[in-house]
Amino acid sequence: MSGRVERIWIKRSKQHSMDEIREVRVEAGKGIVGNADQGGWRQITLITRERWEELMRELGVSSDPSNRRANLLLSGIELANAGERVLEVGNTRLRVRGETRPCDLMEQVVPGLRDAMDRGWGGGAFAEVLINGSIAVGDIARWSNESSKA
Repeated sequence: MSGRVERIWIKRSKQHSMDEIREVRVEAGKGIVGNADQGGWRQITLITRERWEELMRELGVSSDPSNRRANLLLSGIELANAGERVLEVGNTRLRVRGETRPCDLMEQVVPGLRDAMDRGWGGGAFAEVLINGSIAVGDIARWSNESSKA
């Protein structure tokens, strides 16, 4: 089963809005080139279109997924319980490190969103970059068969 990259955002500085772009370069151990958050395990944040739409239906609202403040919006791939799995996206690989917990900003987006996202990996996932490469809108995203402990 494979999915695709629907949208890409970067945060150029902390506390600022996310800028939508068509392609990003990524560096192993650092994350997205030009993104404010660098290094650590949370180098790239991921959400899925399907899960976002499910949350919007549950809350009876409509809000653009950019309001989640994630870096990649994927479709056709399941992120729930994907910790330590390797995701091939574009010509790079990302190791999912865990579930992204929603912050207080989500309540400002839609009342009740934080609590809704707190269930079933609703906030998406965070990952570290394993190899240098690039990711573009339209790229295929699929789970790798390689060992995730590499």
